[in-house]
Amino acid sequence: MDVLAWSFSTGWASGISGYSVVLILGIAGRVFGVEGVPPGLERTDVLLAAAVLFVVELVADKIPYVDSVWDAVHTVIRPVIGATVAALIAGQAGSLHQIAAGATGGLTALASHSVKAGIRAAVNTSPEPASNIAVSLGEDVTVAGVVSLSVLHPVAAAVIAAVLLVAGATLVLLLLQRIRRFRERWRQRRAARPAT
Repeated sequence: MDVLAWSFSTGWASGISGYSVVLILGIAGRVFGVEGVPPGLERTDVLLAAAVLFVVELVADKIPYVDSVWDAVHTVIRPVIGATVAALIAGQAGSLHQIAAGATGGLTALASHSVKAGIRAAVNTSPEPASNIAVSLGEDVTVAGVVSLSVLHPVAAAVIAAVLLVAGATLVLLLLQRIRRFRERWRQRRAARPAT
């Protein structure tokens, strides 16, 4: 149960920022000696690559429209990171557990990535960049909190990740409805204008 819970929470976080998940887990294992962290994530080359890519993502994620392009590029990358991390976590449990954990991590990462991309598309309609920065910082802090909690209490972290996933999906649906209504009103106003 703990392996699947850990896979779910790290999968959710990978869908938002896969590089930070690898970095946080790698540091937790290497520096703090946390049990269960896959040795592959503790390697120096993996930590350096994750740190560099995390910094690039940290900047790109705060720039309107650049964040949406970054998200589009990572539609495949984040679920792969989620599945890989989850399979590595379940590495000692056997092949069937690795498959289940990998599928859980990958699918959860895909779901949370879709929610993130949807919310970011709506935030990009705002004319000022402050909302992008605020949303991005909120995501960064939440991912760090969930991944850190997952190391100590995987079930609690999985529950929080599930609640955040459902809340995010609900928010995306509400935002899509508002955007559709806005577009429809705009079309009606445009059609009502006299021809010049």
